[in-house]
Amino acid sequence: MRIDVFALVLLLCPTFVCAETVQNFETLAKSPGTPGVSAGRLPCSNTLTLRPGARSDESEVRGVVERVFQQLRSGDYGGLYDVLPANSRRRVTRERFTSMLAQTRDVYELDRIEIGKVRTSGDIAAVDTVMFGRVRRPIESDAKLVVQQYLVREEGRWRVATGDRTTVRKFLNANRAFAKKFPIREPRAYVKRDGRWVDISSVIKSATRRRAT
Repeated sequence: MRIDVFALVLLLCPTFVCAETVQNFETLAKSPGTPGVSAGRLPCSNTLTLRPGARSDESEVRGVVERVFQQLRSGDYGGLYDVLPANSRRRVTRERFTSMLAQTRDVYELDRIEIGKVRTSGDIAAVDTVMFGRVRRPIESDAKLVVQQYLVREEGRWRVATGDRTTVRKFLNANRAFAKKFPIREPRAYVKRDGRWVDISSVIKSATRRRAT
């Protein structure tokens, strides 16, 4: 079974967690090289006028994102599992989730996260994040992951749903205005070459497709 989280690593993204990040980093680690990379610009953050009373939700969401990143960074994968939405927890057991993430520990090292704009509407939130770290193999390089994180509120608790497209789409379908402003965006992965950030997202996608065939 495939878990859809390219952050999660970066939970990812925080993560952002989610399981696709794990698989994408595993794919990168097993690839013989990274040919064809090209420099790219980072996407700009969206702006949105906040509704009255949204500040408390934004503060809570920001805190969850920061906490999840620190759990991922420290290897507290059991704690991360508890923050997944119900649909994700039904699809994968705690044991398998923690085992998969543990297998990526020697592939990358997380350093810090930058949390940008936080937008909330009812029980869904979108958060701009940039996670910094270092890739250890197949090449050693500074790296960063640019991810629009989604969180959903279930049973009164904000949960990271970035890698759970089914859950995210369900909440977006119930909030069309929010979905129009903040549609699902693919994460962007970068490594540093000669002092410049180089976008390797297409390389990772190609490697993932090759392994899937």
